[in-house]
Amino acid sequence: MVDQLPNEDFVRLFTQAQRSLYLYILSQVGNTDAAEEVLQETNLVIWSKSNQFEPETNFNAWTRQIATYEILKHRQRYKRDKLRFSDEFIKAVAEAAEHRTATQELREAALKTCLEKLEDKDRDLIEERYQPGMSGKELASSLGRPANSVYQSLGRIRRVLLDCIERTLASAEMGT
Repeated sequence: MVDQLPNEDFVRLFTQAQRSLYLYILSQVGNTDAAEEVLQETNLVIWSKSNQFEPETNFNAWTRQIATYEILKHRQRYKRDKLRFSDEFIKAVAEAAEHRTATQELREAALKTCLEKLEDKDRDLIEERYQPGMSGKELASSLGRPANSVYQSLGRIRRVLLDCIERTLASAEMGT
């Protein structure tokens, strides 16, 4: 049992991790009901072990490790199911999901850095375009510009961002 309630930083990390943790679990159990069940069990363990989390470490990796154990427990409980994957297969899927998640986190960090490097007008255009419900045509209309002009600008900005992300990731790989 937890001696004290988790701090605000832990609660924030816990909340932010829920979707990726659910998807990680789902990728291994293959059933939404089972994934939700395992997520709940995982969350109980995460919460009960909150005092064991070291703040300077990777929270998502820590929670995925807990989830992996909960997935194995779930598999033991439902051993009699006709469709079962080998432990080696589950481990391979878990490792692939871990790698994919780590890569995604690096790409998101690179995107954030590259967005900050854009000129204000370009960053504003990208941010406006990706507001929920905003289409390219609606954006062009709101800016009083031809749609083709806006699409060309967005294409140019996306290319700049892609180049920046690739350079950022390449330099990060060279640094490791």
